[in-house]
Amino acid sequence: MDEKSRCAILQLKKIGKLGNKMRLAAECWDSEWQTLIAIILSARTRDEVTIEVCKRLFIKYRSLKELAESDFNELSLLIKQVNFYKNKSRNILGCSRKLLSDFRGKVPHELNHLMALPGVGRKTANVFLAEYGHDNVGVDTHLAYCSRMLGWTNNKEPHKIEQDLLNLFPKKYWRRLNPLLVRFGKTYTSRKKKDDLLKNIRKFA
Repeated sequence: MDEKSRCAILQLKKIGKLGNKMRLAAECWDSEWQTLIAIILSARTRDEVTIEVCKRLFIKYRSLKELAESDFNELSLLIKQVNFYKNKSRNILGCSRKLLSDFRGKVPHELNHLMALPGVGRKTANVFLAEYGHDNVGVDTHLAYCSRMLGWTNNKEPHKIEQDLLNLFPKKYWRRLNPLLVRFGKTYTSRKKKDDLLKNIRKFA
């Protein structure tokens, strides 16, 4: 392990102590299909809003089959609190139907298969896989921003940031990156406070 990787690990551990213990949208669901739907709904929406919407959604539709057979307008009204709710209604209907038709109702654990589902991009797929123990890095806005501030990457494109992080950190840290940085980002919502902390953490290592 080189010096840059050692410094990055120290910085990551420091960040882990600063973030709160809030529940994230991908966590603590009873089934894999619920987890995937929650991650799809969480895009550009606060986790706490997504979680409450999903609780109502999964009470009304208790199985993937029930969700797949739901009415678009009724579904849209139910998830109206999340941003882009109409597009997300189409996506979760399409996703649930494709899971039933192509994967026998089971969520695949292969990146390419996940990304073939409506509403599932690379970040969503990686976050899902990491939640279920795979060594994947889901690059969202929090992770991208903090990674640049800490000198872990100079890139802006998510797939390039992902590759930089895979090269910088040992595999055992990969799936921890997103939740740690998301919790940090949600704890310190002031840009100035966040930047000051990140600058100090960068010096720390």
